[in-house]
Amino acid sequence: MGDPGVEGPVWLPSLPPSLGEYLAPNFQPVPLIPALTLLAALLYLAGAISLWRQGRHWSPVRTVSFLFGCLAIIVVMGAGIEGYGLRMFSIFMFQQLTLMMAVPPLLVIGSPGTLLLRATPHGRLGRPVLKAALWGLRSRWGRLAIHPAFMVPLFLLSFYGVYFSGLADLLLPNWYGHVGLELLFLAAGILFTVPLISADPLPTRQTHFGRMLDIFAEMPLHAFFGVVIMMATAPMVKFFAAPPATWNVDPMADQGLAGGLAWSYGELPGVLLLMFILVRWQREEARGWVKADRTAAVAGDPDLDAYNEYLRQLANRPVRRR
Repeated sequence: MGDPGVEGPVWLPSLPPSLGEYLAPNFQPVPLIPALTLLAALLYLAGAISLWRQGRHWSPVRTVSFLFGCLAIIVVMGAGIEGYGLRMFSIFMFQQLTLMMAVPPLLVIGSPGTLLLRATPHGRLGRPVLKAALWGLRSRWGRLAIHPAFMVPLFLLSFYGVYFSGLADLLLPNWYGHVGLELLFLAAGILFTVPLISADPLPTRQTHFGRMLDIFAEMPLHAFFGVVIMMATAPMVKFFAAPPATWNVDPMADQGLAGGLAWSYGELPGVLLLMFILVRWQREEARGWVKADRTAAVAGDPDLDAYNEYLRQLANRPVRRR
């Protein structure tokens, strides 16, 4: 079903929005993102099964995390909610926040890069894949993609740049622009999340303190964006200013809901990421202390030994009598 306001192969819902309609299996004529996501899930599962069959360990928790992230993308981009995202600001904002904030941690915790390096065969067919992966790890482009000077502005540009520059009204009426924005949101979320919590081999690694700074730099600006949307007195995106009259949807109330989602739903994953970083930092520090204690028990602690020797010398020094 087409619509004069939307160009390209799209399906637009006719019934008023409801939870049942959001989750209905109404795929778009060209479900590009769900199809790519399903392919990624199948390749990941094939790699995990390959390791298990060889008797090599691969974490079921990581597997479930990655597959659950893929399922979230398929539901949010493939069910009826995608059609409603072409008509309602709040639904499109929910999709954006899911792609940028909720899904990337699930995918990154799955460590797809490590699985790729471990499960890809080193023979003729797997060699180009491994070469491409290693090139990405060693190239300056890989370092640039996850550098805070690039990924933090890209992450914020996906909010402020898209909605405050008119880019949304330019791209959303076209299927290609709409899908392009969704891919941008997912890519920005992944690039922001990878240096924070990824256990995969990376071109560079930030310190735990640097990761916390990235989170603290993003969270207030993210919340401010939501507040601006909620306080706006005119439609921020004209594309969403005229939902079907039979739906009884007030576009300004819907815009306020979109801002509320950006402020609340968008902040929760950031808090969880911060807690994840703090827990990992504490565990690594604890492992470092245990390792240092074991080393000291076997080889001794040079600093402590030197201090003890100094105390012995003081104790053995003759006392001068006047």
